[in-house]
Amino acid sequence: MTAITSPLGRLRWTFTDGLTLVGRELGRLRQEPGQIVAILFFPVFMVVLFGYVFGSAIKVPGGGDYREYLMPGLFAMVTFTAVQGVMGRMAADASRGVMDRFRSMPAARLAVPFGQTGADLLGGLLVVAIMAAAGLLVGWEPHRGVAHTVEAFLLMVLLRYALSWAGVYIGLVAKDERLVDQLVPLLLPFTMVSNAFVPTGGMPGWLRFLADWNPVSAITAASRKLFGNPEVTSGHGAWPLAHPVAAVLLWSAALLMVFVPLSVRTYMRWGR
Repeated sequence: MTAITSPLGRLRWTFTDGLTLVGRELGRLRQEPGQIVAILFFPVFMVVLFGYVFGSAIKVPGGGDYREYLMPGLFAMVTFTAVQGVMGRMAADASRGVMDRFRSMPAARLAVPFGQTGADLLGGLLVVAIMAAAGLLVGWEPHRGVAHTVEAFLLMVLLRYALSWAGVYIGLVAKDERLVDQLVPLLLPFTMVSNAFVPTGGMPGWLRFLADWNPVSAITAASRKLFGNPEVTSGHGAWPLAHPVAAVLLWSAALLMVFVPLSVRTYMRWGR
């Protein structure tokens, strides 16, 4: 009992139960083969669709291969899917009574949100790895060495983990998977209104401001810089695009500081 009531004991308890729930979430894939197919083929589909179908009609200002310009944007796009994935699973567990059952078990209270975010992180790593392999096959490659390449992927991991906590909070508040399904289309503008697929310089001023300060634009610009892929500087001096690595770190810190406490408080008050 002393080990559980002490701060270190509670932390160990939460970590152990969180790992158990990570295993539960990954085990669900065996029962949902459609998700396995999506994980395996969605990244390849996106590379082919945007790289060859749309890419044939889009030119990179200043020259350069569009598929090399595109790949960091696709990495950013799948990074942002952490929000919809986690909020969907949290809302599903809430609406089906799974959350109430978890709270009735002798498990660490914080294990559920930590387990969900941990499972999403592992799934996201697999998706990014498959997308990177597909990108290499169509001609994309990093040009600035191993250290910068690893740094780019670590930034994606950090931002994805931060975004997954936003998904936890939205899912807990929504409590209904049907409502979450209706919210998913509202997330699409976050990936489209960015520099992921086209430069922001040609957008109207108000839309360009939103795109430049979008975390999707920050991780895209940071990845292009670290990978050595074609970059397009619009000349309007937006701070996040001029300092994209710092912008990703700040966005990640801000998301974690806001949504981790909100998620934990909402989960602890569940059912009251």
